[in-house]
Amino acid sequence: MISIIVPVYNAVNYIETTIEMVLKQTFTDWEMILVDDDSNDGTRELLKRLEEENALDGRIRVEYLDGNKARAAGARNRGLELATGRYIAFLDADDVWLEDKLETQLAFMEEKGAAFSFTAYEFGDEEARGTGKIVNVPDKITYREALSRTVIFTSTTMFDTERMDKELIFMPDIASEDTATWWKILKSGITGYGLGKALVIYRRPANSLSSNKAKAVVRIWNLYRKAEGLGVIESAYYFCGWAVRATFRRL
Repeated sequence: MISIIVPVYNAVNYIETTIEMVLKQTFTDWEMILVDDDSNDGTRELLKRLEEENALDGRIRVEYLDGNKARAAGARNRGLELATGRYIAFLDADDVWLEDKLETQLAFMEEKGAAFSFTAYEFGDEEARGTGKIVNVPDKITYREALSRTVIFTSTTMFDTERMDKELIFMPDIASEDTATWWKILKSGITGYGLGKALVIYRRPANSLSSNKAKAVVRIWNLYRKAEGLGVIESAYYFCGWAVRATFRRL
């Protein structure tokens, strides 16, 4: 079984579509864990209404957190605590999976004997319509290679908890917690396997690039220096590689 973990915060415009999208997956042996981090835009009320009306599929459960203190990392970690499936797949509430995402990626992992995999993805607009801009991924990636290319997108990842320690998937409470987690997994000696088919659409509003660019630079630099403990020269080396690849990926 695949446990699909969805951190939810102020996703009232997306969450019903997200649920419907998972229900349309060609692979059906899954559980979906929605972890609401105290949304205040009507998301929580919507989810509770769906529960009260028995409108949710029996494979779907909702966990409600209070205080909006967990943030994405904490919400995913709570989902991991509740997950019962052998496989773990992360999905952010505003992203889109193609209908064969789970089936195709699971077959890929079984073929490769992979503990950790990720797929190519396509940039979408604010309506999650594909723009034709595909982010391709390497066939394999190691820790050192990953330091200079943040090509692993959270909603494309899948993990086999029989081939890796589930504890490695838990995320730290820091900025860019997902990237820090991929590095932690790869640093343990696990190889990440990339599936070259775009199975996910990354919803990106028109103004997101300019508004987040400076913050991304600071986050990545802090990951090198603080999370990984790299020296200035080594950090600068990997940072330059990251900056070049990130620029070309978004053009």
